[in-house]
Amino acid sequence: MWLHTTSSKPGFDLTSRRCAASRKAGTRSKAAAKRAQRGSSNVFSMFEQSQIQEFKEAFSCIDQNRDGIITKSDLKETYSQLGKLNMKDEELDEMLKEGKGPINFTVFLALFGEKLNGTDPEESILNAFKLFDPDGTGHVNKDEFKQLLLTQADKFTPEEVEQMFAVTPIDVAGNIDYKSLCYIITHGDEKED
Repeated sequence: MWLHTTSSKPGFDLTSRRCAASRKAGTRSKAAAKRAQRGSSNVFSMFEQSQIQEFKEAFSCIDQNRDGIITKSDLKETYSQLGKLNMKDEELDEMLKEGKGPINFTVFLALFGEKLNGTDPEESILNAFKLFDPDGTGHVNKDEFKQLLLTQADKFTPEEVEQMFAVTPIDVAGNIDYKSLCYIITHGDEKED
């Protein structure tokens, strides 16, 4: 629930959201600090420093009371700032259960790491694209690829296709540079900053 994404469909990106309202500054209690000592520092090695900074920004936007722990009230307030006013307590509870305890920054990062870790390795994605490139040009036709996305297997909606094409390297002839696209899928779009 924290990150709705699969290896083929981009999801809602909380890290690109900015805080809409000011918050009261709070201090972290010793008890909260003790509870927050969950998770492993290994999670930091899963991300580049710039990604970790984006996650820190997202975490601080969600942690409304600035106590270092994301609570149900923090989530409710964040969703209301994003325009979703009627979040059910059950949905919020489900999100919090994914942390298996208090959600501090390390746990928050681990949750995203677990979700993003489901992406196939770059080599596997490249091999899948090579099936549509028998001549080994490094390109596939945008229109043919779009038709496949709309009609085969885990079908995309037209909106999802357009969202994907917005970050896809396409040349003037309408060909997708799938090697670059694979890099974007596995590492993110560096132009998002």
